[in-house]
Parts: sequence; structure tokens; C-alpha cells
Amino acid sequence: MNNFEKVEAFGQLPQARFGHTITYIAKGKAILFGGATGDTGKYSITGDTFSFDMQSKQWKRVEVQGTAPSPRAAHSAVCVDINQIVIYGGATGGGSLASDDLYLLDLRSNDDLGQWTVVPVVGTTPGRRYGHTLTFTKPFLIVFGGNTGQEPVNDCWCVNVEKSPITWARLECKSEQPLARVYHSASICTNGSANGMVVAFGGRSNDQLALNDAWGLRRHRDGRWDWVKAPYKIDKEQPVGRYQHTTLFVYSMLVVIGGRTGNVGETLTIDVYDTETSEWSKFNSIQRFRHSSWLVDTSIFVYGGFELDSPNIPTDIISKINLNRLLLPSETLTNKLAQYQQAQRNVSPQSLSPQMTPISPDTQASPLNNSLIQKKPGQTNQNTQKQQKPFAQNQADKSQFKFINQAVVAEETRDSKAPNRKPRVPQTAQENNIAHLFISTLLQPKTFINISENAKFLFQAQHILMLCDQAEAILKEQPMVLRCKAPIKIFGDIHGQYSDLMRFFDLWGSPFVDGKDSDIEAFDYLFLGDFVDRGNHSLETICLLLALKVRFPESIHLIRGNHEDKWINNGFGFSEECAQRLGEDPNDEDSVFARVNRLFEWLPLAAIVEDKIICLHGGIGSQLNYVAEIENLQRPLEVIHEVTTPEQQLVVDILWSDPTDTDQDFGIQPNIIRDPAGTGNIVKFGPDRVINFLIKNNLSLIIRAHECVMDGFERFAGGQLLTVFSATDYCGRHKNAGAVLILKRNLEIVPKLIYPQNLNAHNWIEDEEALKKRPPTPPRWKNQGQRRSYD
Repeated sequence: MNNFEKVEAFGQLPQARFGHTITYIAKGKAILFGGATGDTGKYSITGDTFSFDMQSKQWKRVEVQGTAPSPRAAHSAVCVDINQIVIYGGATGGGSLASDDLYLLDLRSNDDLGQWTVVPVVGTTPGRRYGHTLTFTKPFLIVFGGNTGQEPVNDCWCVNVEKSPITWARLECKSEQPLARVYHSASICTNGSANGMVVAFGGRSNDQLALNDAWGLRRHRDGRWDWVKAPYKIDKEQPVGRYQHTTLFVYSMLVVIGGRTGNVGETLTIDVYDTETSEWSKFNSIQRFRHSSWLVDTSIFVYGGFELDSPNIPTDIISKINLNRLLLPSETLTNKLAQYQQAQRNVSPQSLSPQMTPISPDTQASPLNNSLIQKKPGQTNQNTQKQQKPFAQNQADKSQFKFINQAVVAEETRDSKAPNRKPRVPQTAQENNIAHLFISTLLQPKTFINISENAKFLFQAQHILMLCDQAEAILKEQPMVLRCKAPIKIFGDIHGQYSDLMRFFDLWGSPFVDGKDSDIEAFDYLFLGDFVDRGNHSLETICLLLALKVRFPESIHLIRGNHEDKWINNGFGFSEECAQRLGEDPNDEDSVFARVNRLFEWLPLAAIVEDKIICLHGGIGSQLNYVAEIENLQRPLEVIHEVTTPEQQLVVDILWSDPTDTDQDFGIQPNIIRDPAGTGNIVKFGPDRVINFLIKNNLSLIIRAHECVMDGFERFAGGQLLTVFSATDYCGRHKNAGAVLILKRNLEIVPKLIYPQNLNAHNWIEDEEALKKRPPTPPRWKNQGQRRSYD
């Protein structure tokens, strides 16, 4: 049984080379750049770019525009975002080194066309070098070691690509540090105790020795970086020192491929280091050095470099290493590979393997790209939003809406959307894949009951972070006040009660069913905030909603609630859930909890449907008079609870205020339940405020959430304000129904209800002391005189 096989390649074959880089990107393509062609006695340095399609096995030269790097070899390259590559350093021949510029290659717009850009950098750089490593652990690019032209070094530099201006910083680590080295390797661990670490291995030292040590670079919560030497068990196998090799991480296993030692003609094994057990294992290997390698599913591909039996003439062969076969002699590593494969099935979409689809031509710039690519003169910064697609010219009848006052009605025939309201093609193949995977895993209306409390979350942190990046990029391109069309389904607070969301989708229609678009073809979906906290499945809820937003960016609408705020959800469930179910420290700025809350700061605050109905989470409070006041708010938006400015008060009004208890209570009144200290920041607004606001803005109705209502929906101000609440039996205390409002094309409103189930579900806040500190808001009773107390 052969662990290795030659891959037949076709198309525009590049010349055989060494000292090049190959970077695997989301399109299912391996991107080759630079290197040296010819034999070691007479070689030429190249600066060409090729792509290798993993599915068709076709090589194709990439035509490039912009400011391309000079020809170079012994440089480093890494994928930094969807179909984008950064390149640094290298040698240009004749003893000269490439510049210390950082180059970005953008391949998102067209398979055959790449755009080179010099990333504008401020301050001191790592300087010219070759034989170094370049890794990316979001948001940090990290350069380590290499040779400056004078000697090998062991300095380490990083740059945060999400902060402007782009500035290199030398890491001053107080811990023990690796020896100076060149032609070593570095890769990012993706699972286990070393998850997220940059792990460097081997290399050639100052005195020409082949090194066999491994070091992990990690960042602490306080911003410190340090090195830790990987422990080896002295009574077990030890790796052979080597340089000009490659390494890749497969799950928690570091796989070392090829290279050479100080002994001419010495054959090397593939050495595998298990970061969980600190043990090395050895396997038969192909003999290659100064090559490149990349991982696709459970196969490692190796291209170019020198073979041991012809050390002076490079090869153009692509070899495939089958890890299932390679690791078979080790039961422990075979089991780990099986875990990796299971994780791939559960988390990584199948089409991250070769079956990739081309990118959509209207792909938008990612946040990372916005940080790295220099702005043109006059170009605006982050707070500029692109307008949503325009409405159809012949919109639905703008006549006054009708409210169908019935609890449960038969499911009506779904209208079709206007022709120009086609669901937008996802921005990239990887966006589609990640979103589809989250949706296919979490959107399971028939089996939601099987998710146990406190169970480990089905997805790993890095995939949630990727989903957040993709969703946030979409949110940034959409305005603070969304414009939506009917028909549309409007949901109130969900509060981590994922089972209620599944029941709504099961009973009253789902946007996506059995791998296919469902009633998203007929309805938009609008969620009015409070996705997290209280209930104990906030992770399922927010990840599913974000995945739906990525999959259907102009049909799924998410607006912000008062619990989409780090100062609130740090104490009322979401933080604790992230800690328990993801095993993370929520106080770590790189945690899922922190990342999701940064995304929350980009959520819009309102939506207007058919120019007649405004939807927001809380209300209009004391300060909101015009829709334009919401539109003028800038993002990212942090909610300030100790209000000192009118703008801060406006945000609190939108997220926190409630209607008064009855239609007979006018003006602005204290909100004692939400503001027990009597600061006056959180208020109640009367029906007169509602009517005046609607008249000023030429609107007919306010739909809001924020308050538990016993029937799932409730009318106020003579029916000109509706409250909708979608979480049943709120906090296990109120036995309330949950509702979704279906706004039809003719502006009729149909409420559809679900009722509490006897599932003995628990909430994150259950003990009486905690409830005293943050009690669930009492339910809003039907608008019939003064509100009664609730026992």
C-alpha cells in the first residue's frame, strides 16, 4: 500500500523550481509565487504567479496588476483572508535581498487576475531577510528568524493588520528564546492545548548545525508574548535535526516533511509530533528539500524543490501524501486523524476541499482588506456604509396596514418576492461553505430537543470567529436603519432559547430546509435583537442567525437589542456559556465572547418596512424624534450606560425604553423596573409620543420587542405600536406564549404563536440571589387599565 502518489498536472505548467512558496486559498487553488529555476550552478530568480486548481489539476498563469514584488526566492507567504496572500522578504540573487516591503496579492475578483498592492507600513520593519517564516494568527502577522545577509537571527516581529496605521512591532519576550536560525518552519496549531500557537521547528543554526527543537509562541491576555520550548519525552523517539523542510498542522499533530541534515545524502522520515502527548512518531517519507507543501482534507501535497537522488536539479512533480495510510502504523495518531476528519465533517465544509466554486464577481472588500490596502485619496473610513439594493419601483400598496387579530391561523399561501429581490449570491466560496455548514448543522427543527445543556458546542472557536468576520463585513456595508420589503416575518426576543426558534421554523416555515432554500424565496426575516442571555443555548442561536445573515445577506435582517452589549451579556448568561461550552476565558480579547460583542457594535438599530413601519428593539423614549437621528449614529457603537450626552441618551432610548402601562398614561414617565436607581436614563413613553413620532416621520406603525408579553404580542396606542416577544416561559417564570408577526404583502399582520413546553429547561441565571441582582422584567399584561402584579 503506497502512502505517496504522483499527481498528474495539466495546463500552463510552471518551470521546475526551488525556494518558492505555495499558499492554499479558499477557492480550492494552490497559489505558486517566485522561486529559482534552473540547477544550483546556474539558476534564475522568478517573480511569476501560477494557480493550481485542485479539482481539475490544471496549472494556470495568473495575470497580475498593480505593484508586484521583485523576483525572489527563500521568501515567505501566508494566506491572511479569503483569497488574499501576503508575501515578505526573500533573496533576489547575487547576494542581494528583496526589499522589506509587505506585499498583498488579492485574488478575490477573478481566477485569472491578481492585484498586487504594497501595504503601507509606518515605522521600523523587520528588515531585509531570507529563509525566515511568516505566519498569520488573526489579527497578527508574525515574522521569525531568517538570515539578514550577515547572519541568522532569532528576532520576532508582529503587525496587527486590523489596526491602522499598519505598524511592525518587535516582540520583546522575557522568556527563554529559540536560537538564531534560518530555513526553519513555522505553522499554527489548530486544536488542543497548543491551539492558536505559532510552532517553529528546526532550521540551521549560526554554526551550520541542523536543529531539531520546536518552540511555541503565544500571546497572553495582557498583550505579552512569550516563547515556550516544546517538551520531548527522552525515552521516546526524537526528531532528526533538519532545515529547508516544511511543516503543517493536522489537528493537534505537527507533521514535518522533507528537508536535509548536515550529512550529504542522508534520508529523512516524516516526523509527527503530538502536542497532546509530547511524543514523536516516524514514518516513511518522500525525500524532498526546498519544496513547498499544503494540506487539503487528509492529504498533504508537496511541489517542487530537490529530490535526494538529484540534489542539483529541481523537480516539477506534485506528490500527494495520504495521511490515512501514512499514520496507519500508529493507532494513537490514526485515532486523532479520525477525530480531525469528524471535526471536518461537523465544522469544515466539504467544499473547503478541492470542490470549490468560483468567487462572485461582486465580492465586497473584507475588513482585513480595508486595513491592508492603502486608501485612495478621498476614500472614507469604516463608518461609511454602502446602501442596500434599491427597492422595486412598483412597490406594494402603501395603504394602511391591517392587523389580523387571531392567535393561530392556517399557513397562508406564500407570495413571491419581486423579481429584483433575488437572494444575493454569497460573497465567496468559503463564506458560502462556512455559512452552509453552520446552517446544515444547527437548523434542525425536528431534532433540537436532543441538544443537552452544558454540552460542548458543536463548533470550534476559530470557525465561529471566521463566521463573525464574514457577518461583520456584511453588516459594515449596510446602513444603520435598514429598508425592508413585505412580506416579512418579524421575531422578538429569543434570549438563547434555541428550541423556541426551532419550533417557529418547524411550525411556521423555515428559510432553509434539507439543504435547499425554503420560504426565504417568499419572505424576508427580521429579528429585533436580544439573541443571547438568559436561555442556555445562546451559542446555537447567535451562530445560526449569523450564518443565515451570511447566506442571505439581503433577506435576513438582524437589529440590535439591549443584550447585544458586552456590559450586559457579561453578567446574564452569554459570558458564562462561552466559558463553559467553549472552554475559553471570556476576558481574553481574542475569545469568541469578545469577538461576538465587537460584531454587535456594528448591528443596525432599526428597520423600516415598506416606508410605513419602523421596527426597533426598545422604543422611542424621550429623545428620539426623527428616523434621521438614528441614521446619523456612527458605528462601531458602544452603549454608554452612564449617560452624559444627548447621543448616548438616544441610544439608551432605542434599546431600553418601554411604552407606559396603558393608553391613558401620557408623556414621559419613570421606568422604575429598569431604572431602580432613578437616574432617569431609562423611561416609559406614552401613546401621545407614539402618535407624534409617527406623524413627524410619515409612518403608520411601530413594532418593537424588549418586553415579555403574555400572549406573545400586544397592542398599544390604539394599535399604532405592537410589542412582539418570541421566547416562551421567559426565564422559566412567566408561562408566556411566544409569537412571530407575519407581515403580508398587503400589510396585513398575522401573529403566529408557540406555547411553553414541559422540557424542564434551565437558564443560566437561576439562583435567587442572581435573580435579585438582575430579575427578569415582569411581563406586560394586556392593555386594560393599570398593570396587575405578577405572582
